[in-house]
Amino acid sequence: MSATPMSTALADPRDRGGPAQPMLIARGLRRYFRLKGRGQAVRAVDDVSFTVFKGETLGVVGESGCGKSTLARLLLHLLVPQAGEMVFDGDLVGAARGIGIAALRQQVQMVFQDSAASLNPRMPVRDSIAFGPLAAGQSRAAARQTAEALLQQVGLRPDLFGPRYPHELSGGQKQRVNIARALALGPRMVILDEAVSALDKSVEAQVLNLLRDLKRRLNLTYLFISHDLNVVRYISERVLVMYLGQVVELGPATAVFAAPRHPYTRALLASRLSMDADRRTLEPPLQGDPPSPIDAPSGCRFRTRCPCAEAVCASRAPPLGHWEDRASHIAACHMATQGSGHTLAGAG
Repeated sequence: MSATPMSTALADPRDRGGPAQPMLIARGLRRYFRLKGRGQAVRAVDDVSFTVFKGETLGVVGESGCGKSTLARLLLHLLVPQAGEMVFDGDLVGAARGIGIAALRQQVQMVFQDSAASLNPRMPVRDSIAFGPLAAGQSRAAARQTAEALLQQVGLRPDLFGPRYPHELSGGQKQRVNIARALALGPRMVILDEAVSALDKSVEAQVLNLLRDLKRRLNLTYLFISHDLNVVRYISERVLVMYLGQVVELGPATAVFAAPRHPYTRALLASRLSMDADRRTLEPPLQGDPPSPIDAPSGCRFRTRCPCAEAVCASRAPPLGHWEDRASHIAACHMATQGSGHTLAGAG
């Protein structure tokens, strides 16, 4: 199979289950990091389940340290999950009769936050992009041709930028090169981990528009991780909100931004900057720091910062709900669960 990503066929021959079958299903993913000499562990990702549907952009948001980047690395098996399973287009990842890790990484690629650290400083960017196709079996000439075609697709002239080294490029140009490198094997899904957070706003807008254009032309699926809610709202069809290693809300972007169901999501939205001087935020929407992921609170992990916390929040963890449905808008909150015992259950 050619690794050249230039053709945009209506039906990808690698598509096993058709458009209705999810691209990726994650069930109960868990990853703890043991602390040496202390007998304790950081619960970075703790029983996370969600679905990524073909052709969509799923935005993942949350405070720093909530587990977003760890989750991204689990999906590519850059970190091995300690529990849970993943299904890629109907095939169980890592199973004898499923899809192997190497095959998964040919169909799922990642763009990292630090554009400079992601590139070899001693290698021309043309060769960095060509490295993947070359390792996959393409001839040197074919891999070079693939790299030049991809530079063209991401808006960089191959004759001008191909021979340059990373230190000769701006931040936005380096990130375009990283996007091209991620596309070099013709993936079906791309994970973008804070891919635009280090760029200034004008360059950020250009890269976001490039990502949207590439998604349409190459029939891609995105998992877009960001702390910037405005960026997530612009690019995402659905949004997943994480807090302290767990999913607390999941739903269509329009629904999550218009009517958030979890108090943590409401606090995140209230923290956004406003250009209107009459809508100043005089008090912080959320009090206190997140609890330690080493010793998470019992029950609902958000209860120590939640203004609506009640006894049931400490005694029992709230369920997330039917995360497999594309249209569902769900929240892991007792107030969003009928019959939970919370006095405000069903009030919203």
